Amino acid sequence: MRAPVRRVARDATIIAWRNLLNLRRTPGSVIAALVQPVMFVLLLAYVFGGSLGGADYRTFLMGGIFAQAVTFNAAFTALGLAHDMDKGIVDRFRSLPMPRMAVILGRTLSDLIMSAVTLAVTSLCGLLVGWRVTTSPGEALLAYLLILFFAFAMSWVGATIGLMARSVEVAQSAGLIWLFPVTFVSSAFVSTAAMPGPLRTVAEWNPVSATATAVRGLFGNPPPGGLTPGDAWPVAHALPYAVCCAAAITAAFMVLALRRFRHVTTG
Repeated sequence: MRAPVRRVARDATIIAWRNLLNLRRTPGSVIAALVQPVMFVLLLAYVFGGSLGGADYRTFLMGGIFAQAVTFNAAFTALGLAHDMDKGIVDRFRSLPMPRMAVILGRTLSDLIMSAVTLAVTSLCGLLVGWRVTTSPGEALLAYLLILFFAFAMSWVGATIGLMARSVEVAQSAGLIWLFPVTFVSSAFVSTAAMPGPLRTVAEWNPVSATATAVRGLFGNPPPGGLTPGDAWPVAHALPYAVCCAAAITAAFMVLALRRFRHVTTG
């Protein structure tokens, strides 16, 4: 049992390193992944922040930005995997004595590293607009680990989309179309209290909302006075719910991605 696991880990690490080296050929995609969350920080903090709580809102905002940034990186995974499929790279991997799991895991691991870089850049931008961590280093570390766990879950969603897409263009469209409703129908940037009943329920149970709320609690970033968090179960138990959501999403989409990969490579 240990030998197959070790083999998957070794091959996935090699593929992840290959993916990171290839980023040198597409610096535009890296810049886009880093600039996008910075743009949202500045836009929401200074265009909308003045009417939503000023400095307090800018502090509150960052939890949602972190959750949104790693969710949007799922499109990066979808596009990268679809590009490898289109160029025949995956077929070359298939011809090697390599576990199928390693191919997709390598992609998700390399994109997890990209998410970590995105978090670092976004955190620096947050510090510049007034965001601060007021809790212990251990709680802050737990917050970052939670965000990265959620990023890993989202990368498996992106991998599934990339494998289902028939071209790079389709992957680019399909990888983006679901991101805006998922991130904005949530408590990432506003309170769910003012939303209509059914929409509020969806937003309260949205994993993006749970991740943002849990991260705010771990960083010590309470909502401004006008943005009441609500008292629904996912809000009151945001941390365990966010962890369970990330684990469930990872498990479900890992199975879907592997099934699709077997179908694509044997069909």
